[in-house]
Amino acid sequence: MIHMVKLCVGVSSIEELESYRDERAHWWDADYGEDVHVHRTRMMPKRAAEMEGKASIYWVIAGVIGCRQPILRLAPFTDPEGQTFCDIIMAPDLVRTVPYPKRPFQGWRYLRPEDAPPDLGANDDVGSEVIAVELARLGLL
Repeated sequence: MIHMVKLCVGVSSIEELESYRDERAHWWDADYGEDVHVHRTRMMPKRAAEMEGKASIYWVIAGVIGCRQPILRLAPFTDPEGQTFCDIIMAPDLVRTVPYPKRPFQGWRYLRPEDAPPDLGANDDVGSEVIAVELARLGLL
């Protein structure tokens, strides 16, 4: 299994990303007929078979990995001009993770499971999450 990590460009918080999840599929005319979140990217991962139904996409927001979404499947998409893309079809719920700093990069990258930040537990204090995000931004975590 291999995960994916991607910058969440133009989004400043997890709450803002949550507000987009219901709109995004319709922006690209990509209605998969179910309650999913769709993100379109240029390249289909070569390791797609290792990801579908097993991995997650870890979102980098404001320089910090703060959440993930399980990847249900990857679907090829071709636009009317013949340009090919990959639709990443994800579960709609965001799973918050322990904040982890990540420098900017282009596109997406593979993320090994052992390098992925752990999920925040249901009993974890939201206040401590905010402090952890700030520490990560300062390079202290």
